[in-house]
Order: sequence, then C-alpha cells, then structure tokens
Amino acid sequence: MDSSQGRGRRRGRRSYSQGWVLLWAFLCFSLCACSSGQLISAKRRAHFQRHLKRLNKKPVQTFQSPDGDIIDCVHISNQPALDHPLLKNHTIQTRPSFHPLRLNGGEIKEELANGETSGISQTWHLKGRCPENTIPIRRTKEEDLLKASSVRRYGKKHRGPPRPSSLDSEAMSNSGGHQHAIAYVEGDRYFGAKATINVWNPQIEQSNEFSLSQFWILGGPLGGDFNSIEAGWQVSPDLYGDNRTRLFTYWTSDAYQETGCYNLLCSGFVQVNTDIALGASIFPISAYGGSQYDISVLVWKDPKGGDWWMQFGDEYVLGYWPSSLFSYLGDSATMIEWGGEVVNLGENGVHTSTQMGSGHFPEEGFGKASYFRNIQTVDDANNLNAPDDISTFTERSSCYDLRTGSNDKWGNYFYYGGPGRNGHCP
Repeated sequence: MDSSQGRGRRRGRRSYSQGWVLLWAFLCFSLCACSSGQLISAKRRAHFQRHLKRLNKKPVQTFQSPDGDIIDCVHISNQPALDHPLLKNHTIQTRPSFHPLRLNGGEIKEELANGETSGISQTWHLKGRCPENTIPIRRTKEEDLLKASSVRRYGKKHRGPPRPSSLDSEAMSNSGGHQHAIAYVEGDRYFGAKATINVWNPQIEQSNEFSLSQFWILGGPLGGDFNSIEAGWQVSPDLYGDNRTRLFTYWTSDAYQETGCYNLLCSGFVQVNTDIALGASIFPISAYGGSQYDISVLVWKDPKGGDWWMQFGDEYVLGYWPSSLFSYLGDSATMIEWGGEVVNLGENGVHTSTQMGSGHFPEEGFGKASYFRNIQTVDDANNLNAPDDISTFTERSSCYDLRTGSNDKWGNYFYYGGPGRNGHCP
C-alpha cells in the first residue's frame, strides 16, 4: 500500500468520526431543546393551574350550558371579590340602601315601542338556576388563558375610553385601532347612569378584535390615573373563545394599568344575585327587519354606603363595586359616556369589516340600526335625570356613526353603529 492510500483511509476515518460527532451533537441539541420546551410548557401549565384555582372557586352545583359554557354555582361567601386585600374583612351587602328608580313613591315604568321587547335571558338558564346563597360564575378554562398575552393581563383591557374633548391627530394615530360612536356628558358631578340598549350579534373579522356597546362612568382626568365603571354587552372571541353576545362589566381604579378586569376575572366586584352570570351569553338577539330585543342597565352610587350598585333589567340587582376600590369614584363621576366601541386591526390602511352594533348605519332607524334609549344620569339627590347637554363623538363617521333624538317614549336616545369597511371607509 502506498502512502497516499493510507492518508486517504485516515482522512476517511476522520471524516466518518467527525460526521458521527456532528450527528450526535445535533441529536443532543434537539433532545435538550425538546426537553427544555416540555419543561417550559410544564411550568407554564402549573402557573395556569394556580391561576385557574384562584378564579374557579369550589362549586356547590354546576351546569353545562348549551353554548359550551360551564356555569359554577359558588357560595356567595366564597366568591373571587373577597380575595381583594381591601375586602378581606368585608361584610357582604345583600341590597342597596336606596334605589334611584323610585320617583314620587313609585317605580318608573318604561313604555316599549311596537315590536320591541325586553324579555332577554341567558343561555345557561335552559339547564336550570343556581340555589339560594350562591352566585353563578362562568368557569375559566385553560384554553382561555392560552389565548392571553400573559396570565397577568388575562381579562384586562389594554386601552381606556375615548377622549372626545381632547382628541387630536396624534391621539388618533395612537388609538391602537379602537374606534367609537358615543354620546357623552361632562362638567358636573354624576352619581350613576342608565340606558336601555338593544342587543345584536355583530360580526368580527379577526379573533383579536371585538365589538361592544356599553356605558362608561368615569372619575378623574382621562389623561391621568382615572377610575372607570363600565357595563353593557360585547362580542370578544379572544376573551370568550366564540362569537356570542355576552353581558359584561369592567372596572379600573388606575386607568387600566394594574387594577380591575372584566366580570369576575379578578377580585373586586361583589355579586349578590343568584340568577345572572357575568360574561354569560344572552338571548334572543335582535334581527335585522325583525323582532328587537333590548336590555336595561343601571349603575348608581348608594348615598348611604357609597358603593356603586348595578342592576340588570327591572328585577336583577347584580351586586356592587365597593367604594374602597376607588379614589375619584369614591366621591362621584365627572363624565358619562354611552355608545359603541370596536377594535379595527386592519393593515396598510385597510379597515376590517368588524361591525359595530347591528352593522348598519344609524340613518336606517328602528329595526335595522342599533340604539340606546332612555339614557339618564343620577344626581346627588339620587334622582334619575334626562341630560339636556349631550355631546357626540366618532373618529371616522364613514365607518361608524351616531345620530341623536328625543321623544316622549324614549326620552333621550341615539342610533349608532356601522359596517366598518365599505365604499366610503376603505
């Protein structure tokens, strides 16, 4: 054998050995990466389970709703609200001391227009009701947390209410895709708000968008550390995992930074009602050119205890936000807003087709456009008043718009909404 052949075999053996080393290194790296991924997943899942345990209290009874929700009936003294540091020794108030629906000794009764009804229920009621001394809570699932950007931010808003009195081009460019069509009052001290809102199921183009109709009770400067209490209905695939229309509430005491959440997804709101589950779907829904269904929502500050109570419809007093949660709203509100909000996340200047309200413009009127009617505020004497100094605001009226009116049956009202992308809103 000549020397050149020997050198060739040695080079071949070295190449062969180096190949095995590289293969072994690759396999080891892949195995380590896989193991590391499993370890991270296990840690994250453990974190999820701890958070779910805090949210999902031990139930007395459970219902599997036809819409896929699980409703747990939790003893009233074991609800999430009482985990709040400020409410550790809180005594649950079973009813408000005063009610602003009473005027001259009798309750205000609203007249309904032809073809209109307020007979709305929740889907889980088809399976039953919770027993006495319990409250219904929509169970949070692990897949709900998986969709969140973080466990810490789950159930929280990322942006505050519109600022119509100070809006400029810079504010619009930094709006994060949030668009509104609202009526509002400011410049006084307010102790509550009320509205009757008809209920629709707007279409959402992207799962990380939403559409809602609500009112905001605001205290403090909107450019600062303001407080907010909010209530209405919404469609939010990211939050609920579907496109159903749901009753919701929200609160914050620090401009959406750390405090507050939707519904009962954190400690704070004290529920006392056995029949209504916050975050659960509501039905029936208004139909374009057909039957119209609406909900009435009232939030007011109890003159005696100072807590902010919420009522749904004419009969369901749901519960309250303790006054101790707030700074500015510990006294009164400085602004009330009513209306619709959507998130539009279209790219390259192209608007999405996410709808607000019915998805139709206000000029189409009753049976086709969405409305707020009998909008009222509560004064310091605990009386409901129809405001006479209402202003309106939209960022892009070609996408979503609003028109106000007044009559004997509906008091102050407005139609609002729109389709998003259309010939005038590209």
